[in-house]
Amino acid sequence: MSLCIGLTLSPTWLNGDGWRRADSNIEQLFSSQYYLELAKRAEAAKLDFVFKPDSLFLNKEIVNKTPGHTCLDPVVMLTAIARETEKIGLVATMSTTFSEPFTVARQLQSLNWISEGRVGWNIVTSIEGSENFGQTVMPSSKERYERALEFTEVVRKLWDSYPNEALTMNRTSGQFTNHEIISPVYHKGKFYDVAGPLNVPAFGSESIPLFQAGASDLGRSFASFVADACFVAAPDMDSALELRRDLQRRAHEHGRDSRAIRVLPGMHFFLGETREEAQQLYQDTYAHLTYEQRLAAVQRILGVDLRHLSLQSRVTAKDIPEVMENVRSRTHADLLRRIIINEEPTLQALLSKPEVIGSAHWVVIGTPADAVEEIIKWYRHGALDGIIALPGGAVQSLHLFFEKVVPLLVDKGLFKQEYHGDTLKAHLQNK
Repeated sequence: MSLCIGLTLSPTWLNGDGWRRADSNIEQLFSSQYYLELAKRAEAAKLDFVFKPDSLFLNKEIVNKTPGHTCLDPVVMLTAIARETEKIGLVATMSTTFSEPFTVARQLQSLNWISEGRVGWNIVTSIEGSENFGQTVMPSSKERYERALEFTEVVRKLWDSYPNEALTMNRTSGQFTNHEIISPVYHKGKFYDVAGPLNVPAFGSESIPLFQAGASDLGRSFASFVADACFVAAPDMDSALELRRDLQRRAHEHGRDSRAIRVLPGMHFFLGETREEAQQLYQDTYAHLTYEQRLAAVQRILGVDLRHLSLQSRVTAKDIPEVMENVRSRTHADLLRRIIINEEPTLQALLSKPEVIGSAHWVVIGTPADAVEEIIKWYRHGALDGIIALPGGAVQSLHLFFEKVVPLLVDKGLFKQEYHGDTLKAHLQNK
């Protein structure tokens, strides 16, 4: 068994006050060389892929104090990386809410040629950004997922419309392609009307792997139908187990192999040579957040104002709406709601939760050995097929991940020493 491991190319270790550290290299944030060096280091460690998240909006209040959602375009960035790497997979995030199927199909297939089969598509429905695309309000979650399903169907049709075997390139006969096997798609649906065919042939015979991250009911249904791998925001092992089993059940109901989807929780780790050092790193990372900012974060996630409660008051199910409307991310809201129902924390404890001050991901604070122990525990309980590495706090977490966590996983027989294929599809199938 080899775990599937990917590394985010969004520098999560710069969040909070991490970017202010002397060794943050923050001045290189918009340099392609910065990300190329990360990708090369990930390839040297034999990671399966690097993954570039994306957002299509900018909150100028957030970027006053932290890098926030400022980022280079994923396809442009990964194209630069493709030219300088050989094996590692390149997963690009592209939105189905603010893009067109033909454009996405063409860009990804082009990048697939440039990288020689190493591309993956992280399908997102977007939760903000409507004002940048001529829309006054965001479509509902239901509409976004309906659109995503049709969008993905059209992209797949376009990829199939110009198969690789159509390329004959026969100099003697003068035939460049067997045009009889190039087929228009003639798609007419609720949201899209696309004739096709695509004007870029498929690279080889392998399909481009699809990734998805939604954990809401609609997101799970969509992922179980189309995804080869699912990024999971799971704050604890029980929630990861529940989601993995649910995805397997839904995949089976769709007629797929229940094991077809590789479940990859995001692991947000704050690492130190000692546990005390790691704990201090975590505390320092979020020390800048005020009481008001933490309350505002809860309100942003759940759509509820808890300012009337004292710090020692218990936050229970009665304090949050049974049906949450107009929340920014239903996935994040569901996770935080479950924590409140199950734990009934004090307001003070709630405002210190990683799901409030950081993200809804699994958080590990400790030494590299502690991180490996956690990964092994989750794996043995059947909660994961791999991880998305999200280093936190400072660049030291990234260094310790490469220098100690990955080698320890190799020593324990849970991660490969060498690549066993040349494409992302091959990496995902190496179980």
